[in-house]
Amino acid sequence: MMFPKSVLIVEDEVITQRYLKDILTHYQIEEIVCVDNATDTLAELKEKRYDLILMDINIKGSTDGIQLARKILIDQEIPIVFITAHSDQDTFEEVLELSPYGFISKPFSAKDVAMTIQVAYKRYMVQQNSNESSDKKETQVLHIDEHYKYSKTLKLLYRDNEVVKLGTKHQELINVLCANANTTVDYMTLTAAIWGSEEVSGSSLRTLVYMLRKQLPDLPLISHSKVGYSIVTQHR
Repeated sequence: MMFPKSVLIVEDEVITQRYLKDILTHYQIEEIVCVDNATDTLAELKEKRYDLILMDINIKGSTDGIQLARKILIDQEIPIVFITAHSDQDTFEEVLELSPYGFISKPFSAKDVAMTIQVAYKRYMVQQNSNESSDKKETQVLHIDEHYKYSKTLKLLYRDNEVVKLGTKHQELINVLCANANTTVDYMTLTAAIWGSEEVSGSSLRTLVYMLRKQLPDLPLISHSKVGYSIVTQHR
């Protein structure tokens, strides 16, 4: 059996916390810490590295479990297993965007918890071993400047650690520019990536960039006359 040595439980129901802790103790997990809100979770993760997080979607405070997971994954690569009583499609799709390592649906049994954790942690370890054996491990977070970061794994732009909500075409523009940071991406490449084979006017890309700059005036999006655009990072 492959279990993590340390688990952080993020759960606001005391009875559920205790039940989960009893289950993990039974399987001889060495360190188990329980918190019930985003602030305490982030503080705990600054102090210690955990092997796995059990994350309830409904937790105390204004930040829910999904939003908290996004913040964690900006800077840390850590397996997160979500605990949820939700069955609606919107919540499920929102969680799927984070590429979770597993789900545990309430009500759950000790067997459900044990099996899900084993599968999640084994998958994580296999991925880690694969990454370590690669000659080059690509950095998963692009640090643009003191305000902006881009997660290559999640394909999300963050401003001051909050996800920037973008339309589909703006998101694709950001994806291409961040994948080629500090390099000028020509008009043709950008147009093909954003619109595919769809016929668009020559001003479509300029309009798209104009609207993005209006939304994010401090984003270092640089125009290169008659050539293309680039995202320029602070530390090149």
